[in-house]
Amino acid sequence: MVIRYRAFLFAALSFALAETATADNWPNWRGPSGNGISTEKNLPTEWSPDKNVAWKLALPGPAGATPVVWGDRIFLTSVNDAGELLLIAASTEGKQLWQQVVAAGNQVARGDEGNSASPSPVTDGKHVWAFMGEGTLACYTVDGREVWKADVQERYGKFSIQFGMSSTPVLDNGVLYLQLIHGEGNPETREACVVALEAATGKQIWKVDRPSDAEAENEHSYASPMLYQDDKQKLLLSHGADFIVAHDLKDGHEVWRCGGLNSRDDKSLPYDPTLRFVASPVSVPGLIIVPSAKQHPVIAIRPNGSGDITSAADQHVWTWKRTPDVPTPVIVDDLVYLCMENGNLTVLEAQTGTEVYSQATRRQRHRASPVYADGKLYLTSRDGHVAVIQAGREFKVLADNDLGEDQSASPVISNGTIYLRTFQHLWAIRQK
Repeated sequence: MVIRYRAFLFAALSFALAETATADNWPNWRGPSGNGISTEKNLPTEWSPDKNVAWKLALPGPAGATPVVWGDRIFLTSVNDAGELLLIAASTEGKQLWQQVVAAGNQVARGDEGNSASPSPVTDGKHVWAFMGEGTLACYTVDGREVWKADVQERYGKFSIQFGMSSTPVLDNGVLYLQLIHGEGNPETREACVVALEAATGKQIWKVDRPSDAEAENEHSYASPMLYQDDKQKLLLSHGADFIVAHDLKDGHEVWRCGGLNSRDDKSLPYDPTLRFVASPVSVPGLIIVPSAKQHPVIAIRPNGSGDITSAADQHVWTWKRTPDVPTPVIVDDLVYLCMENGNLTVLEAQTGTEVYSQATRRQRHRASPVYADGKLYLTSRDGHVAVIQAGREFKVLADNDLGEDQSASPVISNGTIYLRTFQHLWAIRQK
């Protein structure tokens, strides 16, 4: 059985990686296939302010939003000293092309952890969509012309979320999907929902409620929705309020849900009323890795369930005792990589959950999600250091790179360049 499952998973991983083989763009915060993986080669391993830097572009203010890249254009959101929330376009040669004021918001949402420019933009090469933490969602052409703008709070209810909405939308086949998981108090009156919009017009396609019995801060989710796809089905995964939920793409109805991420029945790990989800799920065909938060678990589940699968043994592959608090996991070559908040890199076998190793990288907060390319993992700590780790079963640090600037955005890889968005600059790292 294990051999058959290993063969299936290897084929599934090969399928997922093959999808990125011709994709040099980085259209959303997790890359061409939404999994943090790039197929590019010959990328730099080492850099510093005066080594392998092609250019740097000064930014008007800090933000944790990851840039996106299509062709010769880079798009990112930011905030300036006047409290304007901006969408900025730059060329891949390091020149600012235009900027638009999308809305007004805060520079600080939680100390140095984020602000109203935390959600990342998304692009299809013709348009770019920006969602801001105060609820403005806008569409622009890649040349900077506004196409439409909407106030999500006006449409779907006032946000009740402690540190602002930081969830990044998902774009798929002309449809923009948002999870708005928030609320306070009575589960019957909270307005948490998942919506699908026509990307070209902003017109609603469907809206479904996102019910949960979560309590207190757990009603707030800072995670982003993700897509699951295999050769039989495609699902939207919303993550937060103690559950991961799979939605049908056509009408949004709930296909299945899974709890157990913040259990009320585990006496050894009591229910935590502050367990807001930040890390998003990641998947390959046949397997979904679901993080929780703080000291709670990661679970691996199958995607073909129905109804509430929380206690369905046949839908659970394994459970691991510790989760990344903020960074989203990566799955490569039958291994799951978990970048922990404290800098530990934990590697598990994807089919069994068996630990391969758990080793410390940089002892600092880790807010950015790891990315993989050319046999290497890039792990970014909050102080801007990027540890380059050899992928595989042997732990090996290849480099520790420092640009001397704080960073919470995830690295981006496109056309032979690693783009790093710090609080002060957008850096282009390229092999010379």
